Amino acid sequence: MGHLMPKFFNEMVSVNRIRNHIRALEGTRHPVAAPEALEHAADYIADFLRSLNYEMAEQRFPDSGREFRNIIATRHGLRHPDERVVVLAHYDTVAGTPGADDNASGVAVMLEVARVLERFRFERTIHFIGVSLEENERDDDPDSGTRGSRALAAYARENDWRIEGVVVLESVAFASESIVQTVPPGIPVTVPETGNFIAVVGNARSIELVRGFARAVERYRSDLPFASLAVPANGEALPDTRRSDHAPFWDHGYKAVMVTDTTNFRSPHYHRPTDTLETLNLDFAANVCRATGGLLVELARLME
Repeated sequence: MGHLMPKFFNEMVSVNRIRNHIRALEGTRHPVAAPEALEHAADYIADFLRSLNYEMAEQRFPDSGREFRNIIATRHGLRHPDERVVVLAHYDTVAGTPGADDNASGVAVMLEVARVLERFRFERTIHFIGVSLEENERDDDPDSGTRGSRALAAYARENDWRIEGVVVLESVAFASESIVQTVPPGIPVTVPETGNFIAVVGNARSIELVRGFARAVERYRSDLPFASLAVPANGEALPDTRRSDHAPFWDHGYKAVMVTDTTNFRSPHYHRPTDTLETLNLDFAANVCRATGGLLVELARLME
């Protein structure tokens, strides 16, 4: 089956399903501005993954006197169930934005990967996880964000999870040949001037995941432009490389990569009311889905 997987992914990944997920999630999903919508998003993720017969659980964690949920779907590995592969996306938004790209697009791609892979079995355990409270509470304090993934990474470390790799889907659908790409200060690699690519960011410990994504692009979607970056240590010298749910896993010593369209470095809609479905490139998102699925097949080791 392995040699047929690229053709299978190309045929099975559905732009329409990705669109439908984004449409269902679109709207402010915020613990203060729209708490009911935040809970609805959690329920939507859980209900869909449950419909695919994944084993479902929740990690509940306290924050600001309330309780929030990370939604965890699991398919146990058949040969090495204690070895885990994690793909996750945050489902919350800042206040006042519908959050179609940030991050309904990441959730939608995660759910579509889960659907496509549901029929297969793997040597290692796979988790699909929707995390809450990624968005920063205060613009001047990056550590006020990623609260859900910090709780998750701490839980994984406390329970001795053997994680082979974490793939974080962070805004993956804003791209075109007409978009001007900008670059965070201090980035040590050449970055294309056109925002038509997906970026993959890892740290030194995660370099093999970065290379694995490159292999997956070549095998599963060679027409997907991408740029990769591996930062020293845990990215402290380049704070912009730590602005999502991969950073807590780096801090706990796990291998993790962020897959992203680079958000505010190309999108004028970042954290604004204009971050809507109509602005997105869903064919691009589908190609990201194919490459991400290919990476997971490699990491989790498909049972032949």
